[in-house]
Amino acid sequence: MVSYEKQRALADAEIRPSKIHHISLFGLRLAIGTIFIAVGFIKFDPGFASYLLQMGLPTKMQYLFALEEFVPGILITVGVLTRISASILSLVMLGVIFYIDKASHFLGPDGVELPVILLAVSLLLITTGPGRISISHLVKKIPRFLQ
Repeated sequence: MVSYEKQRALADAEIRPSKIHHISLFGLRLAIGTIFIAVGFIKFDPGFASYLLQMGLPTKMQYLFALEEFVPGILITVGVLTRISASILSLVMLGVIFYIDKASHFLGPDGVELPVILLAVSLLLITTGPGRISISHLVKKIPRFLQ
């Protein structure tokens, strides 16, 4: 029979992330960061302004929409201000799901499956942070809530 002390130690055991955890988190950051960098970069094109007009949004917001995906995408990729950037991207994805796509279909041509996946990954990055393979981890002076 296991003693009370051993049972207590097992109950309080902490699961330490392995190297695979940090490598997979780095890969996830690279993937989502690349997607947001690419999508944000496309929005700098002057043709995007006509798309904004079709949605009933002012064309003056073109660069704001481009920057709110492009800059957080870069920050997530390198692992700086990851939680704040992921929070911004979560709000962007909620806007895409409920305002742009109107959450009419989950799958199909007008489906929201990709924005939902991007929202889920952004929420995951808010909770986990950048991981050890990041500039935030190398600097070590950045407070945890800013990582």
